[in-house]
Amino acid sequence: MIAQIIVERRDAVAIIRFNNPPKGYMNAAMVGELDTAVDALLADESVRVLVFTGALKGVFVEHYDVSELVALSEKLRAKGASFSLDRPSPESAYHKILTRLEAAPKPVIAAINGTAMGGGFEFCMACDIRLAERGPYWLGQPEINIGILAGAGGTQRLVRLVGEARALELSLMGRTVSPDEAPALGMVHAAVDGPVLDHAMAMAKRLAGQPPKAVAHIKRLVRSAAETPLSQGLANERTLFLDLAVSDDGHRLMGEFVAGKRTIRD
Repeated sequence: MIAQIIVERRDAVAIIRFNNPPKGYMNAAMVGELDTAVDALLADESVRVLVFTGALKGVFVEHYDVSELVALSEKLRAKGASFSLDRPSPESAYHKILTRLEAAPKPVIAAINGTAMGGGFEFCMACDIRLAERGPYWLGQPEINIGILAGAGGTQRLVRLVGEARALELSLMGRTVSPDEAPALGMVHAAVDGPVLDHAMAMAKRLAGQPPKAVAHIKRLVRSAAETPLSQGLANERTLFLDLAVSDDGHRLMGEFVAGKRTIRD
């Protein structure tokens, strides 16, 4: 049985590849392997940056395996299951993985080497940086076209990226977009000429060289800003600013700048 998650280490950067030929679907087995890999990499202090990409040419993750969703539907229907917002459904393993990556102190990059729809693009939206390779590929949330919705953060994270009006249009129409259209909408940071992994690695190496405590604090503050009252967010910012100012890296690097040994620009 082939591994569906392949991990490669390049110094302080971990490259994690989704591998499920021939279609490139995500399924329960892949989620299980992904869970194990993410736990190990987040616990490994020598890993500074995580880069996710697809192992198949032209595919990041096509989408979640719909046959598994049909089987789930049949099981629940046979039980006469019903659902209400008064009784929220629990998080699945996949939901928990996405939440862990968002909250992780390490930067997470999606090197989108091809099509990423449904659960595949939901994964991308949970990453901190999204780079999409130019080509005849499709990105987005087309779930409504088969009678469902994006259930792993797709409706919520898409709004935060593109705004309510655009998220409604994309989600209700089930419209997917090309890598060239995606940056203008805010769905990805940039569309790049392939191979996208090269561009992602250049960024990852830069991030891996940044002070890890500063990276963690900045990610925490930015990621929580939308859900935190401004006064509390500003208080958190002041506190973590001083925490970095007295840290070994902060004190050393500021001293080097004052001594003329370092520039503040990149």
